Amino acid sequence: MSKLSLFIVLLFLGLLALFSLHNNDMTTIKVPFGQSYELPKIGVILLSSLAGAMVVAVLFVLRDTRRFIHTYQAQRRLKKEQKVQALYSRALDALLGGDLKEAQEALEALLKEEPRHLEALLRMAEVAQREGQPQKALEYYRRVLSLEPQHLEALLKAAGLELSLGHLKEALEYAEQVLEPQPDNLSALALKRTVLERQGQWSELVELQRQVLKHPHLKEQAQEEQRLLGYRYELARQSLEEGQLDRALKLFRNILKADRRFVPAYLGAAEALLRDGEAEEAAKLLEEGYEETHSEILLARLEDLYLGQGEPERAIKLYQQALGKRPEEASLRFLLGKLYWRLEMVEDALRELQPLEGAEDFPALYSLLGELYMRRQLHERAAQSFRKAAGPRPARLPYVCSTCQGLSRQWSGRCPHCGAWGTFRLGIHGSHI
Repeated sequence: MSKLSLFIVLLFLGLLALFSLHNNDMTTIKVPFGQSYELPKIGVILLSSLAGAMVVAVLFVLRDTRRFIHTYQAQRRLKKEQKVQALYSRALDALLGGDLKEAQEALEALLKEEPRHLEALLRMAEVAQREGQPQKALEYYRRVLSLEPQHLEALLKAAGLELSLGHLKEALEYAEQVLEPQPDNLSALALKRTVLERQGQWSELVELQRQVLKHPHLKEQAQEEQRLLGYRYELARQSLEEGQLDRALKLFRNILKADRRFVPAYLGAAEALLRDGEAEEAAKLLEEGYEETHSEILLARLEDLYLGQGEPERAIKLYQQALGKRPEEASLRFLLGKLYWRLEMVEDALRELQPLEGAEDFPALYSLLGELYMRRQLHERAAQSFRKAAGPRPARLPYVCSTCQGLSRQWSGRCPHCGAWGTFRLGIHGSHI
């Protein structure tokens, strides 16, 4: 006890003694529903003081007990947080080191301590994905979303997983959940775009891509504009396949207004015209397209069109005019020689193709020369040509994507390998399937 406390107690006792000297009278105290008691006034004061002291003591005990409990709980929380942090750090180190088993053990121990730890649940999903268990990863992402429904990373990762599993409806729902509060989220827009592509929803994709192009932080603007052209092309193709020839032709022409060098739109518009019985208009459009693009695919389509109409002389004239404007273009001379070969005009074909012998990386040329030499019974020269061509080649040239170098026997407006639109060219130089 401090000196001040001792002094206060002694002062209080002294005052009581002084008070008792002048107050010796008795006081009657009536207890409710009980007897009456007579006590000296000093006794009443002492009893009151004692009761007050006891109340104060109880309050102090309660306060100290509460402080002790809070301190104890805080220490337990701190120890738990330190343990959780140590386990999480251990899991991250294991993930960075590629030790998935160690990471999983650490994360499982962490989740026993703290089942609502979002980062641990996300890392468990990552481990499951890396182990090739997408369904298990999805379960962890769903646990995160049950705790925090708008968790951005979980929504995007869950959408991507559902998409990889072919669950288009579920992937779209997750993407829409992101876009509801964040309509300009590029990652969610890309996921939604992929889903709509697989569903063939070209009209919706055109509108979605226009929204993407308005994004203030969009990178690769030219690539995204080309994607929009591709979606518009697919919408036009869809109209064409549904027999809506006028609408399809209008859509194709609108694409050409936006990009005069988009070859698939020329071919699509020409097909719409042919189905409508406008063969001359189709041929005119294809010729205009070649003048604009110098695409050999358009020349080949014109060749087939003229031969189908029984007008081979127009096809020959087409190539001769093209060569007159671009005499240095070896591929044009090759295509003319190939046309002569199709028409059984062997001497004319050889006249065009023989000057090209010695050209590098031109296997289709040697394959065709081998066929021509065989028809002239020049077997030795035919064998030499076939060796240079690495064997006989198919009569129809394949198509080569200028973006990914993927090959295809069938022409398409979109490369099936890389997904780019309008990138196919005729595989004359060094192409083989």
